[in-house]
Amino acid sequence: MVTQQYPSQLLEQAVQEFSRLPGVGRKTALRLVLYLLRQDCADVEQFAQTIAKFRTEVKRCKVCHNISDSDTCPICSNPRRDTTTVCVVENVQDVMAIENTQQYNGLYHVLGGVISPMDGIGPSDIEIDSLVARVRAYDIKEVILALGSTMEGDTTGFYIYRKLEEFTDLTVTVIARGIAVGNELDYTDEVTLGRSILNRTPFEKK
Repeated sequence: MVTQQYPSQLLEQAVQEFSRLPGVGRKTALRLVLYLLRQDCADVEQFAQTIAKFRTEVKRCKVCHNISDSDTCPICSNPRRDTTTVCVVENVQDVMAIENTQQYNGLYHVLGGVISPMDGIGPSDIEIDSLVARVRAYDIKEVILALGSTMEGDTTGFYIYRKLEEFTDLTVTVIARGIAVGNELDYTDEVTLGRSILNRTPFEKK
């Protein structure tokens, strides 16, 4: 394999940094860096400042752990949302995917991952305990498990179900399996995902 030769060490360093992004190979990274090189210095500086500001100032909602500009995200602070229903998702992308369906008006709980022993991720590494505490503290009537239909998603869903069994007045549902087995939510089209939310079913203990 021939190593790419760069006419500038600074160019090589910039390409190396861009290629660290997921899904960005060195050829794509080089194209992006050369594009920035053709832009005005002020535009590139604004780009860099925006990324740096995002990294240092973005927050996690203290209620649902969604990304937010403030301590409480716009969804949790919206008085028109149904506060008795909480939709449990793996990540922020899933919140955006469900919101785009415009079929759900409750709140969310972002786990920040799923249980995956192969990857060294256990129940204590994601936001399961805070979910249980939330159900205990607030008048929540339904928890919707909107996790990907993967082995890890199913394992996480079952673990959460067992943790919530003590709440006898709580209904635990799971989104309908209109989503192909093995698929992640953010790769599912909005119509299918919306129907899966509307047609959710009681969680079945296996």
